[in-house]
Amino acid sequence: MDTTQRTDQQRSADRRRRELLEAADRVVLRDGPQASMNAIAAEAGITKPILYRHFGDKGGLYAALAKRHTDALLSSLRAALDAPAERRERVESTLDTYLAAIEARPQVYRFLMHPSEGSTGADQGFDVGKHSAPLLRRMGEDLAQVIEERVDLGPGSQQLARVWGHGIVGMMHAAGDWWLGERPCSRAELVRSLADLLWGRLAAAGDRVGGPGF
Repeated sequence: MDTTQRTDQQRSADRRRRELLEAADRVVLRDGPQASMNAIAAEAGITKPILYRHFGDKGGLYAALAKRHTDALLSSLRAALDAPAERRERVESTLDTYLAAIEARPQVYRFLMHPSEGSTGADQGFDVGKHSAPLLRRMGEDLAQVIEERVDLGPGSQQLARVWGHGIVGMMHAAGDWWLGERPCSRAELVRSLADLLWGRLAAAGDRVGGPGF
């Protein structure tokens, strides 16, 4: 098989995978954690064995959907962090970007963070922690890198940036999960309250010399 033929086959496989993920997205938007492999296969117009051939099992499909949505969310968070504004405004904008994303697509959020809520039949036993925890760790590491690049934290800055990155993501996730379920206040009120909690040391820290600023 020559290189051109292999490239064409890979391109075709990638396109088919995107189509299947888009079908899965439509089912998740409709059904949330109750989204099943049967429903996704039906939406895509294929049989479940073909879906398994592409993703292996629900865990494989979940991982592919998680990467798709996490990539988009991280891109939005970085855009908020890069916006030309004062630091406090950018902190609030970043928090609001995360909360707006889970508010706009709550069924997708629940599928990614609480998938076992809808597990039935063959899907029973789906390990939510095994699959959702890496998403939060990835977000924590990404935010830690942003903090280390931009904020002068003094000695031990790399470790402290990772503490802050994972701590902020954990706070956003826990507070957002609670807020999405109970809606005890407006999104703007929650953003202000979380920003207040973060602001002490962050307000006092200077920008890293030669960094992009924060």
